[in-house]
Amino acid sequence: MTAPDPAGPTPATPRKRAPKRAADPRDALLDLRSEVAKAVIGQDAAITGLVVALLCRGHVLLEGVPGVAKTLIVRALAASLALETKRVQFTPDLMPGDITGSLVYDARTAAFSFREGPVFTNLLLADEINRTPPKTQAALLEAMEERQVSVDGRPLPLPDPFVVVATQNPVEYEGTYPLPEAQLDRFLLKLSVPLPGRADEVKVLQAHDGGFDPRDLSALKPVATAADLAAARQQVSALTVAPEVLGYVVDVCRATRTSPSLQLGASPRGATALLATAKAWAWLSGRDYVTPDDVKALARPTLRHRVALRPEAELEGVTTDSVLDGVLTAVPVPR
Repeated sequence: MTAPDPAGPTPATPRKRAPKRAADPRDALLDLRSEVAKAVIGQDAAITGLVVALLCRGHVLLEGVPGVAKTLIVRALAASLALETKRVQFTPDLMPGDITGSLVYDARTAAFSFREGPVFTNLLLADEINRTPPKTQAALLEAMEERQVSVDGRPLPLPDPFVVVATQNPVEYEGTYPLPEAQLDRFLLKLSVPLPGRADEVKVLQAHDGGFDPRDLSALKPVATAADLAAARQQVSALTVAPEVLGYVVDVCRATRTSPSLQLGASPRGATALLATAKAWAWLSGRDYVTPDDVKALARPTLRHRVALRPEAELEGVTTDSVLDGVLTAVPVPR
């Protein structure tokens, strides 16, 4: 299994016929990876990371240059799940109410009623999230953390499951609004979507030459349901974690706080996130216990957006991933 590494809302995706529930939820989640891979070539790590996030009820930030299938990955995931999905293209003129919904006056009843926004769904694709101002970005904070939207002081719960998958371009910063640390910390994983290798890029061209249309994903079938996810999450939560492994997770996160290259280390929320993703990874690997290798496999995607480099380290070309690699090398591994 490959370790994960690295102008307004559009209409909701139509409901799909739910597949029969798999006897083993692990089979359904592994089938989900395979189904998405039919449309997305050479991005197995990102696909696996999205499955991990689904298991942990967490949100994902996908980062990559244009043209590496970030949006296609999410659309293919939506097509392979028997869940409701919606997409929002984030733009500078997008308002908070365009995401959460707004109160609408009904002249017939002389009263206000709430019209739900696209956030009321199971899988929300927030495309180019860094192109909208902070006020609109902040509209997602309550939804992501509390899984609810407050309207006129009244909380409205969001559907379960609810997962936000956001995309952003790491190289084009003109006209963008970088996400603040408080919002970055709400994402369970930050997954890098790299350029594919030569062999995979040849396969991409072969697929397009054979008639593949990325705008038509009707060939993908829903292979996992909300019931599969719920059963899988129960199994993941029941995994055994030895005290030594818990200590290792804490030591890794504490080491980021004392690293000379970092001005901000991982918080206790980061430690709980690393534990959750390591458990999901161990479960996908077919084990009922967590090892230090599971922690290592998920450390970079779980922590890379929760730490901040010192300016002098950035000038020297240091990256957060290289710092995390050094931390994992320095922290003693329990035996």
